[in-house]
Amino acid sequence: MADLMDIAQERQALILDAQIANARKSSVMPSAFKCEDCDAPIPEARRIALLGVETCVTCQHLREAKRRHYAVQA
Repeated sequence: MADLMDIAQERQALILDAQIANARKSSVMPSAFKCEDCDAPIPEARRIALLGVETCVTCQHLREAKRRHYAVQA
């Protein structure tokens, strides 16, 4: 019989799987040729690898760093 900890771990695993699946969903929008933030050209390899990409690697890194910073503050 499963105890409370087993049930909690199973629920957490299901949530994690759903979050991973949601993050992997590809965008139906075409990739941009120029970065939305700095207007630098986005390399073709990045546009092909990540459908719907809107920013260059540097600006995406900055966006994610800001998002992490603000998430910690909240």
